[in-house]
Amino acid sequence: MTRAWTSRPAADVLADLADLRRVDPPTHGGRVLSYVYDSGRADLDAVAARAVELFLPVNGLDPTTFTSVAALESRLVARARDVLHGGPDTAGSVTTGGTESCLLAVKSARDTWRAADPARVHARPTLVLPTTAHPAFHKAAAYLDLDVVPVPVDPARGTPDADAVLAAVDDRTALVVVSAPSYPFGVVDPVTEVAAGASDRGVACHVDACIGGWVLPWWGDDVPPWDLAVDGVTSISADLHKYGFAPKGASVVLYRDPARHRAQYFATTAWPGYPVVNPTVLGSRSAGGLAAAWAVVEALGDQGFAALVAQTRDATTRLRDAATAIAGLRVVGRPTGPLLALATDDDAPDADRVDPFHLVDALRRRGWLAQAQPALTQPDGTVLPRTAHLTITPVTQRVADDLATALHDAAADVRGRGPATPDPALAQHVLTDGLPDDLAAVMATLEALPPDVVRPLLVEVLARAVAPPPVTLVTDPPRA
Repeated sequence: MTRAWTSRPAADVLADLADLRRVDPPTHGGRVLSYVYDSGRADLDAVAARAVELFLPVNGLDPTTFTSVAALESRLVARARDVLHGGPDTAGSVTTGGTESCLLAVKSARDTWRAADPARVHARPTLVLPTTAHPAFHKAAAYLDLDVVPVPVDPARGTPDADAVLAAVDDRTALVVVSAPSYPFGVVDPVTEVAAGASDRGVACHVDACIGGWVLPWWGDDVPPWDLAVDGVTSISADLHKYGFAPKGASVVLYRDPARHRAQYFATTAWPGYPVVNPTVLGSRSAGGLAAAWAVVEALGDQGFAALVAQTRDATTRLRDAATAIAGLRVVGRPTGPLLALATDDDAPDADRVDPFHLVDALRRRGWLAQAQPALTQPDGTVLPRTAHLTITPVTQRVADDLATALHDAAADVRGRGPATPDPALAQHVLTDGLPDDLAAVMATLEALPPDVVRPLLVEVLARAVAPPPVTLVTDPPRA
C-alpha cells in the first residue's frame, strides 16, 4: 500500500508557500510584539538573504573541510567577545539559538563540576535559578539530568534577592543562572552580587543575555553591570537572531575560561566511520544562519547598532509612559531594555482595573499581537501577576503613537471587566476544535490547572496542530 506522490511545477510550490505565509501575522511593521525582531531596515534583510543563499549548500559539521565556517565562526565569536567585554582568553561557539546556547552552558557546567571530584562522576547536580529564568534551563536540566532549584523573585520588582539566590547554593550546585534582562518582566537580575557570591563558593555563574546581549551594550549609562566584565561570570549567552537582527538560527555562547568551552564539546571514535567532534548539539547544521549573522553584524557596526538601539529605547520610553498613564494598569518593576510587562493595578478601584488577558485580546482585535503571560505561584507562596508582554523593536518607533492609542483604547474596552476566569469545558473544546479567537479564558484555564495536567495538555494541543492529515492509501497494481 503506497500513496502516489507526483512532482509539481516549482511555480505552483512557491505559490503554495506564499499562500501559507499570507495567513501568518505580519513579521515586519511592528505589530507583532513577540517572537520577531524587526530592524525596519530592508537592506539588512537583503544582505542576510544573500548570505544564506551563498552558504545554502555548506555543511557546518566539519569546519576543517568547509574552512569558511571556521573563519566566520572565529570572526563572529571575536565580535561577540568585544561586545560582551570578554578577555583575551574568552572562547565560545555560534549556536542555532538561545535554547542551544543555554543547554551547552549547562552541559559545560555539569561536566566541569563532575570532573572536579571523582566522587561526583555519577552524581546529579543542581541548577540554581530565579523563577523568571528562561525555560531553556529547565529543558537543559531535563535533558542533562540536573535538578532545578528555583528561587522566588520579588513580585513588585521582578528580580530575586542576591542573598536568596546564594542561600540556595550548596555542594551539589553546578551552575547559578541570572538574566540580563529576564524575558517575563524585562528587568536585570543582580548579576554583580550573585556572580561574586557564586565565585566565593567555587560555583559557576551564567548570564542569560539572549535578549539583552546585543541591545544593552548601547542602551545607555543606566544599565547595571551584567556581562563578562563582571568578576565571577563564567559564561554568557546572547542571541544574534534577536537584537542582532539576524534571521532565526543564530546565537553565541561565550566562556571566560577556554577549558569550560571545551567541556561543551562531544567527541567520539567509537564507531568505524569518521571521527566525530561536535562543539554544539547538532552534527550537520546549516551554515546559513552563521553567514547571515556575520553579514548583518558587519553591515551594522557599532554605529548601526547604536542607532537601532536608540530607536528602540525611544519607542520603549514612549510606550512605558503611555502604559503608566492608563488607569487600571501598571508596569511591573523597573525594566532595563526593550521589554515591558503590564499587570493589573491592584491599588485601583475594581471599576478601573484592566485584566491583562482581556487587554491582549482587545489589542488583537485591533491588529496588535501582544503576549499573555500567566500568573505563577512561587515556591514561597508569593504570586507573580498575570501580565501582557510587549517586545519593542526599532521599527516600533514608527508606530509608537498608534500602539499607544491602541493600548489606551483596548484598556478602555475591558476596564472594569472582571479578571478572565477558567472554563472547565474549555480544554476539551480546544483539543476538538482548536484555539478560539479570544484567548483570555484559555490562558486563565491554563493558569488554574495543576502543572501535571497543563503540560500534557499543551503537548497534545501542539502535537495535533502539526499532525499530518489523514491519507488515502492506494493499492499498488498487481505486477505482471
